[in-house]
Amino acid sequence: MPGNAIEVRGVTKTFRRHTVRGGVTTLKTQLVNLLTGRRKERFVLRTAEVLKGVDLAVPAGQTLGIIGRNGSGKSTLLKLLTGIYAPTSGTVSVRGRLSALLELGAGFHPEFSGRENILINGVILGLSRAEIRARQEEIIAFSELGDFIDEPVRTYSSGMYMRLAFAVATLVDPEVLIIDEILAVGDEHFTRKSRAKMDEFKERGKTIVLVTHDLATVENWCDAAAWLDEGRIAAHGDPRRVVSEYRQRVAERELAAIQVPAGTASAIPAPAPAEAPAPAPPPEKPPEDPKRWGSRAVVIAAARMLDARREARAVFEPESPVAIEMDYEAPAPVEHAVFGIGIFREDGLHAYGTNTAIEQFAVPSPLPRRGRIRFCIDRLCLNEGNYTLDVAVVSSTGAAFDYQKGHSTFAVRSEVRDVGYVRPPHHWEVEVSAETRTGT
Repeated sequence: MPGNAIEVRGVTKTFRRHTVRGGVTTLKTQLVNLLTGRRKERFVLRTAEVLKGVDLAVPAGQTLGIIGRNGSGKSTLLKLLTGIYAPTSGTVSVRGRLSALLELGAGFHPEFSGRENILINGVILGLSRAEIRARQEEIIAFSELGDFIDEPVRTYSSGMYMRLAFAVATLVDPEVLIIDEILAVGDEHFTRKSRAKMDEFKERGKTIVLVTHDLATVENWCDAAAWLDEGRIAAHGDPRRVVSEYRQRVAERELAAIQVPAGTASAIPAPAPAEAPAPAPPPEKPPEDPKRWGSRAVVIAAARMLDARREARAVFEPESPVAIEMDYEAPAPVEHAVFGIGIFREDGLHAYGTNTAIEQFAVPSPLPRRGRIRFCIDRLCLNEGNYTLDVAVVSSTGAAFDYQKGHSTFAVRSEVRDVGYVRPPHHWEVEVSAETRTGT
């Protein structure tokens, strides 16, 4: 049984910065200070701990997606794996030949041609000259650079840089491949070609570590995910669970940053009650569920998708009318509740979403203890595919009462073979000239 291809144990990484305290640091200022005997400006040493005790193991053959906000330490971790940085403390171990795609152009000499840089990078990756020559034409063909392969790489566009970097990194046949978001650069054709190569790597049992902000790719393509938050591993394991926890934390932070101006607490017009209701008691903390979160001050007890005859269904046609019903319960009076829905394609694409605040629909306030909210769609207008439904009830400031991600799944089936994911209402027209009609 293969062991771990990558092991990170107790790793910290601290950077030191020298900053100047005491004013402008021009040559003129320094000369004036020297001549007048003023106190010299002093350099101050500051430190920033980017990684804080990271432990991570990646089994051989696994594809790991690393997610997190900008500045959380993702790129620093990859540079430790590739040996660009050394850890301040802890150990990093990588077994097997490693190839990496980091920031654009990393490892390329700008004055050398693409062909010369293939040779340089091959040597750095441990290949012999004979091995590099044997693979050189395949690398050039994959990169699709044509005659530009003999031009200095400083003349390359970002897309050309990426194509050459990807071709070199993958066609040297590494056991471990490290990628830092670089595939976001490039045209659609080469992106598909790169993804096919990555799929081939997975099938061949290569170890892949991918840093990306594309959460759908992590959920649907990676074997595991690691969420880096402020230099620490916040979650690691099943990609759908980790991505769900990450999305929840991002939503909580965004909601906490919202400042609601006085007098604009709700976009929903509602008359004020004659007497203010007593504040709702804090509900019991529900068991943790990565696909459901909120205070439960209002609970969505049931939700269903109905057809034109008000019967529950899970398969619809693009032209079908659909009603989404939500039964709710409010143990105590709640002001200005907002109900919403979200429809997602199975690959994570957000097909549609709205709520009662966006629509300026007046929900009773305070909310009755029990009731039903119905969202009616005249024509579904989605192309064939599999979809998931999110249902939610939140406060006027966006704080979740009950958010249920992926509450249910449904499918759209059609004999019409359109492309894309939406089928808007439409019709065709043809006009025939008067000469044609009269035969003149």
